[in-house]
Parts: sequence; C-alpha cells; structure tokens
Amino acid sequence: MTDQQDRATRYGQAPAPLPDLIDDAPPLTLRQRISSKSVAPWIFLSPMLAFGVIFFLLPIIFAAYISLTRWNSLTAPRFVGLKNYEYLLTGDPKFWGTVWNTIYFAAGTLAVGIPLALVLAYAFTRAYGQAFWRSIYWLPMITNVVAVAYIWKFLLDDSFGLVNMALGKLGLPGPGWLTNPGIAMISVILVFVWMQLGHNMLLFSAGLANIDESYYEAARLDGASESQLFFRITVPLLKPTILFVLITNFITGLSYFTLMLVLTEGGPVGATNVTALYMYKMAFEDLRMGRASAVAYILFAFILVVTLIQLRVFRRGGVEAH
Repeated sequence: MTDQQDRATRYGQAPAPLPDLIDDAPPLTLRQRISSKSVAPWIFLSPMLAFGVIFFLLPIIFAAYISLTRWNSLTAPRFVGLKNYEYLLTGDPKFWGTVWNTIYFAAGTLAVGIPLALVLAYAFTRAYGQAFWRSIYWLPMITNVVAVAYIWKFLLDDSFGLVNMALGKLGLPGPGWLTNPGIAMISVILVFVWMQLGHNMLLFSAGLANIDESYYEAARLDGASESQLFFRITVPLLKPTILFVLITNFITGLSYFTLMLVLTEGGPVGATNVTALYMYKMAFEDLRMGRASAVAYILFAFILVVTLIQLRVFRRGGVEAH
C-alpha cells in the first residue's frame, strides 16, 4: 500500500485505486511468447511428439480400423465388423495352437533363463576381471539377431551341424534339433536364453552391486555357507530386480518371433509357430491384413491382461514391500 493510500485510509477516505499496469503493458511479441516457460518446452518436445503420433499413434488407430475389415493391401478395404475376431477365436484351427506355443516359449525362457542369469551374475560379481566377463556375456546382445540365428541354424543342422558332429565323435546319436517337433521349441528356447543371458545378467549385476557387503560379512562371521548367503541374503534383497526381469522377459517372450522365423519358419509341423509369427505370415505372405490386425489386437489384449495380473500378484508382498 502506498503512502497516499495509507493516509486516505487513516482519515476515513477511500483509497485511490492503483493504476492498471496490466492493461498498460505492451503486448508480448512472437519471440517473447516462444521463449516463455509455458511454450518453449512444447517446442522442444514437438519433434518427438510428431514422431510418436505419425509412427505409433496413427498406425495403432489404423490397425484398429483394418482389423474390422477384409483387406489384402491391394484393393480397397471392405468393412466386415467383428468377423475377423470371431473367426480367430472360434473358427481358426491354428490360432489357439499358436497361443499355446507362445505361452510355452515365454514360460520356458523364464524357467531356464532367469535362474541361470542370476547364478552367473552372482558368480561373476565375485570373480576377478569383472569387466572382461561382462564384455563376453554382453556380446550376443550387440550381435544382429538374424546373424545369431543363422549361426545357430548351422550349428544345429542335422547333417553337418557342429553339435551333432561333436556328439557323433562321442558315440552319441545327434537329434534333429530343429526338425524334430518334440524338441524344436526347446532348441529355440535355449538359443533365446543364450541371446538374452547378457541383458539379464547385467540387470542382476546392477542389483547385486546395491547390496551392502556388510550383510555378507556378518553372515560369514556367524558361519553361513555360500549357499546360505545366496538364498538367505542375495535372493530376498534382490527381489525387486527379479520381479522386474520376470515381467519384462515374459512380455518379450509373448511378442517374440524373429528366431522362429529364421531357424524353423514356424515348423516342424507348427511346433514353433507362435502367435506373433502367425500374424506376420498372415499379413505378409497371405496378405490378410485385416485378420492379421485382429491377431495383433488379441495378442495385445492378452499381454495387457497377463501384465496386470503379474503386477497385481507381485504387489502383494512384492516390489512395493521391499
């Protein structure tokens, strides 16, 4: 309050109004508006937002529309409603088989890959030359997946594969790793675990680095063995990392198909034909874009439900409790 207004208030007079500085202020120029704190961040974010809209949001919306049509990408789409979904869920003899193969693959990669990565990460954190070992087990992750698949396809070949040749030298019969329907999916799972091993070990190594060494020292003073250190200290304190690796690997397993496409092309006899590969072939080999889009949305809904269930289960005494 100014001196003039203070004197007017003291003698019972109404204070004089303050001048309207807002109305008298000159309008902001275009440069001032752009450089303001409310506009400048959006300008810097606009390229990435445009990229997301063009290459993510619009394709998702377009795929939702295409899933309701019959379209071969050469002629105009013809609207058929929910018939693509109805056929896949009730009339397609192959679809539910691919769903089972997908669950089998995802569960197998978890059952083999997660314990193996955890044990190796635990061992390497206590070994000499950690930087060297990290470089070794990270190499599969930086190698092109198609190149990796062709290398393993050569190694696992029935006739001239190095694995069967080595087994023959030992007097053991070499199985059809990629041609026997009973073990083809197991072979693909093992190759995938080998590829993902470095990534999972890196995550576990980061989690192990956050565990205070004093816990291990106190347990050793009490006479704890290495197995007791691992199961009584490492695993409980590493539970948030384990749950994160489980969720992310399971999601990856449900949507993966590159190895199957190169190694077996979904064979033999559909033993490795997962849902994502079935969708790929339906779209780009059979040119059934509408039905393939419906498969994509069914797979998305399935992954979403499984992820929500996992989060719900793990929250009960899981990540939020540690």
